[in-house]
Amino acid sequence: MKNQKGFSLIELLIVVVIIGIIAAIAIPNLLAARRSANEGSAISSLRTIHGAEMTYNSTNGGGNFGTLADLFNNNLVDVQLGGATPQKSGFNFSAGDQDRTATAPATFGACANPTTPTGITATGTRSFGVATDGVIYAVPGAAAGCAVAAATGVITYTGTTTAIGN
Repeated sequence: MKNQKGFSLIELLIVVVIIGIIAAIAIPNLLAARRSANEGSAISSLRTIHGAEMTYNSTNGGGNFGTLADLFNNNLVDVQLGGATPQKSGFNFSAGDQDRTATAPATFGACANPTTPTGITATGTRSFGVATDGVIYAVPGAAAGCAVAAATGVITYTGTTTAIGN
């Protein structure tokens, strides 16, 4: 008998099966971690928008809040949040504001909705919103969402909201 070195076909197949099992366990966890990171980035971006709105209100806004483009033009947010299509980390951002009047103070609202809310390539499973008071709300579920009226800054949530640990 010859002295053969190397692995047999059965040994190689066993190794491939073991790698497949490990991948089947690890990939869903990696995708969930990515969605969680995207949602954390969206929450952080809404906090940035809230802080930028407060800064704009007390400096260049003359007591009023601004649009995302106003915040970008005053170097308060980056181009991802203040550009023509505000999108960052798999979330679409929108904002609106209502100028102050003699009888009502200025208000604003901002929303973050996942670009892909379902499926294996989902960028997030919750939508988020923040208003003038600074409380960030989450709306769970793929059908849920957050919409803000550009002219008034009023936020409308589709689904049950939960306050994020502010």
